Amino acid sequence: MSRIHDQHSARAELPPLAPEQFDVGSTVDSLERLVAAAGHCGDVFRIRAPGRGSDTWVINNPADIKHVLVTNHRNYTKGIGLDRVKILLGNGIMTSEGDLWRRQRRMIQPSFHRRSTEGFGALIERCVDERIARWQEVAARDEVLDITAEMSELTLDIILQAIFGSDLAWLAERMENNPFAVVTEHAARDLQFAYRFRALTRLVGQLVTQRRTSGAEHRDLLGMLIASRDKEHGAPMADRELIDEVLTLVVAGHETSAAALNWTWYLLATHPHADARLAAELAATPERPAMTFRDSEALRYTQAVIKEAMRLYPPGWLLTRRTIAADRLSGYAVPAATDVMLSPYLIHRHPAHWDRPDEFRPERFVDAAAAARDEWAYIPFAAGPRHCIGENFALFEMTLHVAKVARRWRLEYIDDGPIDIEAAINLRTRRGLRMRLHRRH
Repeated sequence: MSRIHDQHSARAELPPLAPEQFDVGSTVDSLERLVAAAGHCGDVFRIRAPGRGSDTWVINNPADIKHVLVTNHRNYTKGIGLDRVKILLGNGIMTSEGDLWRRQRRMIQPSFHRRSTEGFGALIERCVDERIARWQEVAARDEVLDITAEMSELTLDIILQAIFGSDLAWLAERMENNPFAVVTEHAARDLQFAYRFRALTRLVGQLVTQRRTSGAEHRDLLGMLIASRDKEHGAPMADRELIDEVLTLVVAGHETSAAALNWTWYLLATHPHADARLAAELAATPERPAMTFRDSEALRYTQAVIKEAMRLYPPGWLLTRRTIAADRLSGYAVPAATDVMLSPYLIHRHPAHWDRPDEFRPERFVDAAAAARDEWAYIPFAAGPRHCIGENFALFEMTLHVAKVARRWRLEYIDDGPIDIEAAINLRTRRGLRMRLHRRH
């Protein structure tokens, strides 16, 4: 009898098992199936992953999210999909673990503090102004914009100039064009893309060697990384580490912002009341020639629009971790070496934490109710020690762009039918979104 009792106790220690088996993140319909499993099983459940022959735990409540990402983060490593990302990005801060990750994080972090980010304001503004000038010609001809492609090109241009500065032209000369054009030309993040992208390591390595030899000071991100020193030993980054971090910044600094802006313009174009309120805020705020970080934060509704877009469509829709030692989540015993997943998409649309969660309502980020909301129910940049290092840069860049464009134009979405979502590494639209520009009166 005791043996039977022990078996029943063990079963009681496990959260519900989703009725459908699938490898989360490895199927084209992972998001839809994950949403269905959450609706069936609740806030903590398991999904049998046949490809790995194990159970993946999914947690969808603020207390467990805080526990995994912050309180007990040392008991968790990066989880499923890390090997595939390493093929693309090497051993940068997105993929590294342990002492190497802590060292690299400490050395990179100062480059993304508020003051450093604000120093790129003129660069960001120049890139946005150049695109606006081109859009004026498009609008004059009453032509249609592929806003998805435009956002991809814009954010890539910004991050490349922020990383390489004037040496971006040097890189282009050796490749006879933009060496990083593959990022926008090859949409799939497959092995072919990884091979072409990693081929750029040699070129970046040559630039690193040239800069180290010359000793000239550069005020771009690469210059900051070369100048950074390990506080414990005073050592700089090795060339291999620098190259991996540069490639990580190119991909991470481009794709998430591009996806977020793509969704932002779609939501504004399909919600005229929000667009009108945004335009009213901008009309009441004089346009300054050089926006500061404080200026961007003063545009509360503009930032609320962006934050609400990232709530509904977080670019990083799935976070993966793996337990090192056994742990407990919502009272359940989690074995060591268990894959644990958190989905910003799920928690951002949880009806227990969001009123009318599927509606686009930017005011939820400026109303008094925002202060009362559980902070762990909103994690578009993750949270804790491994939160996105470029959060300040991304918000500043996106706010500046949205403010400049929305002052001048209202965007009209001209296609019909629902938007198909591609939930791969980032949450993107499967096709380009076509927009028409209308001058504000």
